[in-house]
Amino acid sequence: MYKVTVDTSSGFCWGVIRTIDIAEQELENNGNLYSLGDIIHNPNEIERLGVQGLQSISVEDLKNMKNARVLIRAHGEPSSTYQIARENNIEIIDATCPVVTKVQERIRKFYDAGYQIVIFGKKEHAEVIGLVGQTNGEAIVIRTMGEIDTIDLNRKTVLFSQTTMDKPEFHRLKVVLQEKIDELIVASMEDEAVDFHAKDTICGQVSGRDKKLKQFASDNDVIVFVAGRKSSNGKVLFNICKDTNPRTHFVENESEINFDWFEGAETVGITGATSTPQWLMERVKFHIENKTIEV
Repeated sequence: MYKVTVDTSSGFCWGVIRTIDIAEQELENNGNLYSLGDIIHNPNEIERLGVQGLQSISVEDLKNMKNARVLIRAHGEPSSTYQIARENNIEIIDATCPVVTKVQERIRKFYDAGYQIVIFGKKEHAEVIGLVGQTNGEAIVIRTMGEIDTIDLNRKTVLFSQTTMDKPEFHRLKVVLQEKIDELIVASMEDEAVDFHAKDTICGQVSGRDKKLKQFASDNDVIVFVAGRKSSNGKVLFNICKDTNPRTHFVENESEINFDWFEGAETVGITGATSTPQWLMERVKFHIENKTIEV
């Protein structure tokens, strides 16, 4: 029999906890509520909140709605979303993560000052759509070094990052751009004055997990990483686990467990993304332990 442990450093970040709390309070006080996009990149948590009355809608749905109550999730939204809400008499319940809000504010500040805005991130990610929306759609989003040629290297430029991106890759990009752009600023979430040495805009709760996650992965023979497949943060953290411990396996829930993974193991560790609810990791643990007992 193997020992099964849930990583105490895993699970919801404080921004997600805040968003879920806001949604649950609104549902309890006022009944049904719409969420603009999935409230979180975890299908099991979406299902749980759906039972309570939370319904996901798209921006196209929003354009055709009147007199409704709509939650803005932690990822945030572009300014155009708020304009649609005002025109359609829609009450906005704003649960944007304060970290994301601060990045949005700083992007607007630099954009208004005439800087070229470059965002290290994924074009299709909800957070990035909201960030680009602060610049009238003019920000340049790049994911790889090969996309640097889309940047005007002769303009004064400020570099931001999607809050859940890989920190080492961001710093590699920063070094390359510093060599190519004479007037480059790396934006900070914390300081009004920014310079080449300023802190990046990657969320500390994402990048700060690296060391603890690597230790947890090393301490266990097998790792079960629980996350939604749409989770950007989940992909980053899973790869950290996998690089540290090759016997790391990705699942969305306990139905995807393969007990062959645990052959010869003495310890099994369960961890997850910042969008993975604690109750789900505990349920995975229960499933593994009870299957072990049955055998």
